[in-house]
Amino acid sequence: MARNIQIKRLRGIHLSHRKHTAERATETMPVPAKVSIPMQQHMGAPCTPMVRVGEPVKVGQKIGESENNFSVPIHSSVSGTVVEITDRVDVGGRLVKNVVIETDGKQEISEEVKPPVVDSKEDFIKAVYESGLAGLGGAGFPGHIKLGYKDIDRVTKLVVNAAECEPYITSDYRECIENADDVVDGIKMVKKWLNIKDVYIGVEDNKPIAIDNMMKILEDDPDINVIELESRYPQGAEKVIIYACTGIVVEDGKLPADCGVLVMNVSSVGFLSRYIKTGMPLVRKRLTVDGGGVNDPKNVFVPIGTRIGDLLDFCGGVKENCRKILMGGPMMGIAVYDLDAPVIKNNNAILALSEDQIADTKETACIRCGRCIYACPMRLMPRALEMAYDTRNAEALKKGNLSLCMNCGSCTFVCPAKRNLAQKNQLAKAFLRQAGQKKK
Repeated sequence: MARNIQIKRLRGIHLSHRKHTAERATETMPVPAKVSIPMQQHMGAPCTPMVRVGEPVKVGQKIGESENNFSVPIHSSVSGTVVEITDRVDVGGRLVKNVVIETDGKQEISEEVKPPVVDSKEDFIKAVYESGLAGLGGAGFPGHIKLGYKDIDRVTKLVVNAAECEPYITSDYRECIENADDVVDGIKMVKKWLNIKDVYIGVEDNKPIAIDNMMKILEDDPDINVIELESRYPQGAEKVIIYACTGIVVEDGKLPADCGVLVMNVSSVGFLSRYIKTGMPLVRKRLTVDGGGVNDPKNVFVPIGTRIGDLLDFCGGVKENCRKILMGGPMMGIAVYDLDAPVIKNNNAILALSEDQIADTKETACIRCGRCIYACPMRLMPRALEMAYDTRNAEALKKGNLSLCMNCGSCTFVCPAKRNLAQKNQLAKAFLRQAGQKKK
């Protein structure tokens, strides 16, 4: 095992790290009086509730599932009674069914919770499905789909993403500190059952304690490499970290598996190890709560379905100058319009931003400085894409490789004219989808 300092010059931007909670050990939040568990917390098809109003439930009990393979089951994070099954708009604007459970404080564990028997690759993939794992890095891609990809035998490299490049967020860092043995054990499980030869754990160089911790555990393993990455946003983006760790370029239209690489978030790997040992599915999440608008920033283990308002109260409540709540980081996070919104599986942070942390967003004319082009990790031309969208020029959008945009926000961040370039790219993607549907 080697410690490698990558010197590939990647495009992107340097951000203030603001990792205020890095050395704060994770606290466990008390079980709230009520949770609201969405039936869609993943990319793909939503689940159908398996319980009824008035029915008792226990921790780890499966309460939602879909016949569509591109979906993952949902489990209860608490014990108590189902008091409502209702539709609510999630932070992404989708109308999603929620199972509302009034807790009893007992946290009784369901009889369904037992370690899976894994004797083959097929058993392993089935266990990943039953665990309810959706990528914990933010995208929420179903774990069993990624690990059960049709050409998975072509994959020879595993990249474990522990870069955590957004400001404030330290939940993955705490996984490397508090659950490093689980991370290594999970890596070895994936390596064994998918017959993967080489493993790379990518960690930004602003986390030396995490790097040293993983190095110490892995000093006798020659097939698992800890890669010390430059602290440069968006180092943790899938295609960026693949290139940084392996030198492999994933071209437009291809998946990492097509190029022989599998990427997993470090918290996903650690969770898999715990699930295989205990049988407890994904029912709680570690989040970073931070920002100038919250009184007591910290890392918290929280039952999935907990109200964001209850979580903020556990962190001392918000200050009078709190202006905006984000689910996620300041670069790619989504503004929360309602504090009744629940914590979900791929939620790794809640940021309460104060008045002075909100930038002036008044747009002015483009001055053709080219900063957005230099900042883009995918080497796109954001201003040209903006003009193509404004004129609804579908061909220009395709020619400009719009599909490569990962919505990292680097272009918007560096723009002196404060143009909403990243936002326009997402609107442009929706425009192309609608144009494609009309043609059909």
